[in-house]
Order: sequence, then C-alpha cells, then structure tokens
Amino acid sequence: MEPPSKPRRLRCSVQNYDWGILGAGSTVARLYSKNSASEIVPDKPYAELWMGTHPSGPSFIAEEAEPPKPLKGLVSENPGLLGEKVAERWGTDLPFLFKVLSVAKALSIQAHPDKELAKVLHETRPEVYKDSNHKPEMAVAITEFEALCGFVGVEELKTVLNSVPEFVELIGHEDANKFLHVNEDDGDDKTKTILQKIFTKLMSASKDEYSVLVSKMKARLDAENKVRTLTEKEQLALRLEKMYPSDIGVLSSFFFNYVKLKPGEALYLGANEPHAYLSGECIECMATSDNVVRAGLTPKFRDVKTLCSMLTYKQGFPEILRGIPLNPYTKRYTPPFDEFEVDRCVLPKGESVVFPVVPGPSLFIVVSGEGHLKIDNSVGEDKITEGHVFFVPAETEIGVTAASGADSANDAPGALQLYRAGVNSKFFL
Repeated sequence: MEPPSKPRRLRCSVQNYDWGILGAGSTVARLYSKNSASEIVPDKPYAELWMGTHPSGPSFIAEEAEPPKPLKGLVSENPGLLGEKVAERWGTDLPFLFKVLSVAKALSIQAHPDKELAKVLHETRPEVYKDSNHKPEMAVAITEFEALCGFVGVEELKTVLNSVPEFVELIGHEDANKFLHVNEDDGDDKTKTILQKIFTKLMSASKDEYSVLVSKMKARLDAENKVRTLTEKEQLALRLEKMYPSDIGVLSSFFFNYVKLKPGEALYLGANEPHAYLSGECIECMATSDNVVRAGLTPKFRDVKTLCSMLTYKQGFPEILRGIPLNPYTKRYTPPFDEFEVDRCVLPKGESVVFPVVPGPSLFIVVSGEGHLKIDNSVGEDKITEGHVFFVPAETEIGVTAASGADSANDAPGALQLYRAGVNSKFFL
C-alpha cells in the first residue's frame, strides 16, 4: 500500500574528510549536529553532509522506529513517490545526491568520468570506483567560495609558459614552443592535442623531478615577492604548497581557471572536466555517484593515466550561474544535466512562499532560520528549523513561512534560508 504523499524528515550522513572545517566553525558540523542531535567535536573536520540514497552516505527516515528505514528503501518500495517519468528513466532510486560542503583545505585535482568510462572503471577497480554512474555536479556558494575549474584559455596558458620557467624545465622547450606557436588558424583539435601532451607530461613526471621544481618555484616566488606584487595565481600556488608541499598539483594549478564565487553564485561541471575546490562553503548537487579520478593535491590513490586520457581539454573560463528568479525570494539554478536543479530561497521574517507541484521528487534543507512548512492545502503546519532535511514526493505542493519575530527563538537569524534539489525541470518538458 502506498504511504501518504507527505514530506518525510530525514536523518542524514556526515563525512569527516581531513580537508573539512574543524568543529563549530563548519556549517556542515552545525547542520549535522542539529539534524542528528549529536555533539560537535571541536578538533574534528566536518567536510560533507550527504542527503540522498547513495550507499556511502545514506539518509534515513527520521520519524521511523529503530532501526530507521533508509530513504532508498522507501522509494524502492513506493516508486510512485518518485513520479512516473523519473521512475521510468532512473528506476527506483533518486537520480541526484545533495550535499553541503565546508572546505578548509584544497580538495584533490580531479575529474568525474562519463557513464561509459564509469562502467569500465567500476568493473576493473570496484574498490576505488564504487559505482558505474557518471557524476556531473554543481556548487552553489553559501560563503565566498574558491575553485580551480577547467583549463585556462590559449593566451593565458602562453603567459604561464613564458612566466613560469619551472614548467618549461619539466616539459621541455620543444613541447613548450609548440604551444607558444599555436594560433587561431590551427583549430581546436591541434590545440587540444598539444595541450594534452604537455599536461600529461607534467602530471606523469616522477616525484623526484617535480618535487625539486616545486621547491625551486617556491624559492623564486618568495624572493620575487619582496620586490613585486605576486599575481593571484602565484599567491595561490604558494598557498597550495603550504597545504601540499612538493606536490605536482602546485605546478599544475597554473593550468586551470581560478574561480571565486560570491554567495548565491554557482558553478557547474560536466564529466571529464578537471577541477579542485579550494576553500569556502557551498551547496552541492550531482548525479548519484561517488566516482572521483584524482591526480594531485591528495594523499589518496592517484590515477594519472586515466585522468590525463579522459579529460576534454576544453579551454576558457566556465559559465557562472546567478540563478533565475522564480519569485521575490527564490532563484533557480539549472545546469545542462537531466538529473538535477537547485532552488535557493531566502525568506525574510514573516514572509511566505510556495513551491509548486513538480512531477519528480525533491530534497529540502534548512540552512539557517526557522519557520513552518505546510503540505498542499492542509490545515496543519510542521515547524522547521536549521538542520532539518525533508524528502518531498512528486506532485506535492509545499508552502513555507519564515518565523516572525514574535514566534521565533531568541537566537534565530533574521531570514529563513533553505535549498531544494530536484530533477531538472527541462527533463519534464
């Protein structure tokens, strides 16, 4: 028998990766503590809050008796909660994974495979690549957020080759000159071929080779910093070297676009695109996968050969999304992937907003503030507060009202801030 189509409050999972923000300074820690009624450990890193059905960090129905029912079990037994079209396309599972990230230290230089490669990697190395799905993703900044994303344009890379002598020393004058002489008439294919060759040569260098050159670059930049102002990328390289001494990722960071998001701005990443999150806090949404191919800025397994062969080698600055207003309080971020979209809602005290019926499932998280949630035209309301996470079935209208000064807690922030993840609206057109 199908259960009532009502929102289900979830108890979610946390990941304590070493790059996370420590203790109470982490939004992930604060939200997880409220979500799970657990104490925050001051010297423990809190990196990611996971919301969804992925087995590496599953969510559970909060109001269920012990042992709690996994969300995956609920939707598997009741595919109608996902909506007909979603169940037909993706089966009895959520097609997206929703997260909050708190980043203190740079994540690895990485890329996520497309579906075809993911299947091969999962079959050959299941202990490293846990599933066979692709992993396009999008990050919406909660605070100022820094990332490396995609390869810089041709002219900027030429500047790098002319101004970072350690590169030329490692990849050789012949290959460096080939790229320096690239022009508009050569076409994208030739440019990509040369870029792939020099990037692969850089990333495939032995530790003995690159560690000496990273140290040499650091000494040079430290000396030059006394007589001139270093560029942003040079300052970033020195920051990364402090986090990951003698790592090839310090040198390779010059190859990538340095992106700074303001709160409310978003960045999306397709399959086979290189990136590394550097600092800040964000909402992240992706296809349900945890496949990561790493090659730098990490103590974890590095699959350099796979990474260098899988990348698209597209060049140019990535598109920054600022959200399309749905109403005065809500913006929608729509990446070019069927699996997901994200809504950001900032609701002043006492104001209300309606999330209309959609043909697919949604996950909601309250990041700050408090208020009330109402289902369709029902009489009753449920109180919501920061750390609350809800699964909302398909075809369910949700009304949200921010607490007014009179009915909010004394320490409650002025606005109710929440995020919704759902299947991309364009998928249903």
